[in-house]
Amino acid sequence: MSEVLKTDYLIIGSGVVGMAFADTLLEETSANIIIVDRYVKPGGHWNLAYPFVTLHQPSSFFGVSSKELSRGTFDQVGLNKGMGDLASGAEVCAYFDDLMRQRFLASGRVQYFPMCDYLGDGTFTSKLTGKEYQVEHKKLVDATFLTVDVPSTHTPNFSISPEVQFMPLNDLPKIRAKPTGYVVIGGGKTAIDACLWLLETGVDPDDITWIRSRDAWLLDRANTQPTEAFFTHSVGSIAVQYEAIAGADSIEDMFDRLEVGGYLLRLDKNVRPSMFHAATISRAEVTELQRIKNIVRLGHVTEIEESRIVLANGEIETSKGHVHVDCSASLIRTIGKRVPVPVFKGKCITPQMIRGYQPAFSASMAAYVEANYTEEDERNKLCALVPMPNQAEDFIPMTLAMMTNQFNWSQDKPLKRWIGQNRLDGFTKLITSVDKNDREKMDIMRRIQVSAMPAVAKLQQFAAELSEGF
Repeated sequence: MSEVLKTDYLIIGSGVVGMAFADTLLEETSANIIIVDRYVKPGGHWNLAYPFVTLHQPSSFFGVSSKELSRGTFDQVGLNKGMGDLASGAEVCAYFDDLMRQRFLASGRVQYFPMCDYLGDGTFTSKLTGKEYQVEHKKLVDATFLTVDVPSTHTPNFSISPEVQFMPLNDLPKIRAKPTGYVVIGGGKTAIDACLWLLETGVDPDDITWIRSRDAWLLDRANTQPTEAFFTHSVGSIAVQYEAIAGADSIEDMFDRLEVGGYLLRLDKNVRPSMFHAATISRAEVTELQRIKNIVRLGHVTEIEESRIVLANGEIETSKGHVHVDCSASLIRTIGKRVPVPVFKGKCITPQMIRGYQPAFSASMAAYVEANYTEEDERNKLCALVPMPNQAEDFIPMTLAMMTNQFNWSQDKPLKRWIGQNRLDGFTKLITSVDKNDREKMDIMRRIQVSAMPAVAKLQQFAAELSEGF
């Protein structure tokens, strides 16, 4: 027989989305909350992260609004030198665990059920005891929509001969003897992390073969630093972005201008990127990765045999002595297959991206809107979806949606004020604190104002061209 529980909000998932939503709900309401999660600890996929993972954006605007994650320091060594600290996977997990125990559970308003499978209709079961629970709730928050496929649980979509040494990058630190070589499979942020870790630990770049079916446009991490010292980089990059878009006479010209202005980076100047996943990287990391010369661009892997790797457009040699590192999990195979739904629909709330690159801020704002607005249409207008990018051209509808949302938020004074006080926002506080006598900063602000509307118009034009197949 099921145990019956009662609550105001039933949240499925205690990853960053579920935690950021619950944190703001606790701040803005007196509601009671039940959080159900399949993992043993809060933190979502960070529970399964590879041991050398770090955030790729500054810790200062990741996590939840009420609790700082960053150490408040600039890295003094390494490829992130001079920029805000990047929390390690262990730090992120400890942060969420402490948040759950010291804030959520200590509030007396949150019940937490880890190691449980949610079955739907308010029902979940414990994976350890088999006990079933039925939750009577006013609202359901599905915080699982943005769940991503991670290397340690990912099933490759190609065949692998049993003789082949094949592993997720989680297992790289377990290697006990030098292999013949390393074959890194994947072109995204996970593959970048694998290559950087191998190089950092002293592996000869000539011993690394990197299979990149697509090259990516990357974001310069210097432009994501929400501190006074980086104002000309961070806020200046907004001006650069808008000016590049507004001045472009084609989509290709837009990307060229974004690169020249320093908004976008790429690993190989001779290869035009066709992918954009909004991965963030430092220029020092770009230089380090360019040491790897064995780059394979023959499409996706279809089969790994004992002596060869078969790809969509050819094949390369390998051996039983090579270690093949799987970094092929991608957003398009998880989030890309899900059909977006309105954030607010009846008694169900499905937090999704309402600002690109920032799932934590997006979830926090969805909770604020839930607490402070009553009409569903108004809620969904304020939480209009920002599409997740995959192809390079997806930068266009994503940026257009972000700019539209930003304008709508700026028209609502209480919301604008709340955003400026939210730790997860990053830049609003930096922008609003500008001294009007500071000519350099005011010039950057003027450039943003002048180019914003022309940029929107140009994005609308390019979006129409894409829809018409140009």
